[in-house]
Amino acid sequence: MSLNNREIADIFERCADMLQIRGDNIHRVLSYRRAAETIRAAPRDLRVIAGEGGLTDLSYIGKTIAAKIDEMLETDRLEFYERLKAEVPEGLVDIMHINGVGPKKARLFWEQLDITSVEALKIAADNDKLAGLPGMGKKSQQKILDGIEALSRQTGRASIGDALPAAQRILEHLLELPEAQAGALAGSIRRGRETIGDVDILIAGDDSGPIMQRFVTMESVGRVLGHGPTKSSVELLSGLQVDVRVLEKARWGTALNYFTGSLAHNVKLRQIALDQGFSLNEHALSPVDENKTIIETAEKILCDSEEQVYATLGLQYVPPELREDSGEIEAARAGGLPRLITRNDIVADLHMHSTWSDGKHSIREMAEACIQRGLRAIAITDHSRSLGIANGLSIERLLTQAEAVRQLNAELGDEIEVLAGTEMDIKADGELDYPDEILAQLDFVIASLHSGLQQKRPQVTERLLKAIRNPHVDMIGHPSARQFPNREAVDADWDAVFAAAKAHDTILEINANPLRLDLKPELARLAKDLGVLLAINTDAHQIAHLDLMDFGVSNARRAWVEPEHVVNTWTLERFQQWLNARP
Repeated sequence: MSLNNREIADIFERCADMLQIRGDNIHRVLSYRRAAETIRAAPRDLRVIAGEGGLTDLSYIGKTIAAKIDEMLETDRLEFYERLKAEVPEGLVDIMHINGVGPKKARLFWEQLDITSVEALKIAADNDKLAGLPGMGKKSQQKILDGIEALSRQTGRASIGDALPAAQRILEHLLELPEAQAGALAGSIRRGRETIGDVDILIAGDDSGPIMQRFVTMESVGRVLGHGPTKSSVELLSGLQVDVRVLEKARWGTALNYFTGSLAHNVKLRQIALDQGFSLNEHALSPVDENKTIIETAEKILCDSEEQVYATLGLQYVPPELREDSGEIEAARAGGLPRLITRNDIVADLHMHSTWSDGKHSIREMAEACIQRGLRAIAITDHSRSLGIANGLSIERLLTQAEAVRQLNAELGDEIEVLAGTEMDIKADGELDYPDEILAQLDFVIASLHSGLQQKRPQVTERLLKAIRNPHVDMIGHPSARQFPNREAVDADWDAVFAAAKAHDTILEINANPLRLDLKPELARLAKDLGVLLAINTDAHQIAHLDLMDFGVSNARRAWVEPEHVVNTWTLERFQQWLNARP
């Protein structure tokens, strides 16, 4: 069986880990990590891209990496990876997943004690064989054992939907202290990535003692991993690791920038700083001599804001969601960064459910909750008849509901526009769940994939295209049908899907539920670059879900989306004109 994109990306990721253990140049390590990220995010099959001769058109895929991709596509193996495994035991990569164990320690355990697996490391620690190693001791040995235990409990990266609320509660808890002058989330959670490894929190303050004491004694803490004056780490009862750093306010900008990342973004910023005669780290911009050595006697530039960091380097401020080295540095240098969409731009939610199908609140309750949130329009889109598990509506019930929606809309007057709609199943055979004459009686129609998700690319693609071509279908809901952590995206020809959506003026959704975030940023960016209309919706099944909109907005920001690309930022008049102009 031929390797797929994900498997090829995994091989490159493990190559990067092995190169790091071996001590290779960081830029060589990064070249493999970046290639892995590019491949994992690629919206198309590598085999198709390679067939078109387009591998080197992808970000971070040069001739050398492209040749390795071609080798894997042709042979299902990579000779370079096999040579690395012969030189660096593959089990060391697993050891690096233990909290507190980096490439240097993994190499130390290997070279000193011939340890090449997590199991062997645990046996050595249990038998007190690690404490005598250079740089180790009894406490370090116990931390290794604690890290192995924590690793055994891990189920993988946390959804941002779980991690962000937990992180925000901790931040708010710490900011209650008078010693805390300012605070922010950092790392991947601030960049809005869909899954989170661990949480980074920065606090500005001159007296770290009370801050750290409150942090390590929170009720949600399962275990304290480290407790120091500038950094403390805990494992929450949920298994999520949280790190808190306390720093002086004068260095807030460089620290927040550094700990937000990404690594690739920071590497590029540091190079720009070096080109301008500075060394940039989390503490300051330090002048360097012609040998790139810090001039200790020279005055450092302290930045108390991130804006000052970018301005000092001659760059536009780069929003955190864009800091993935995906063109943002070049755009910032040219003053060409987009005006990213914000939550305040959203004036409508076009995908939600009520008690008529599988929702928990009535149509009126959902509408009133949306009024309270300042929305000007919503669409009630309960499930269609084929989705029996979700109490899908028969034709008779659908038409009865449409009348109820229109009656409520008349009652609410100018407070909000309530559209009668449906989330209709695209069935496994490609047929739509309702006939055209029924769809024509609705205000807004969503078509979504809920079944047949393992079908081959031609079948899935044709199902999506058939729905897009139907003149009554206004939007494709959660187009790739992915769900974290157990459901992969469908295998579709996204080039064909986007071209059809553009040609037929059909909206594609960015589903804000953090278990979906679908379209993913890479696909959403490609779609908006092609001029496809997007909508950010909550797919709310209860009132509380309406507040998931922020996740969708963050996802869209990662895709470089501006308000003009999103139909539910339009005025009600403009949106109605668009609906009326459709066949």
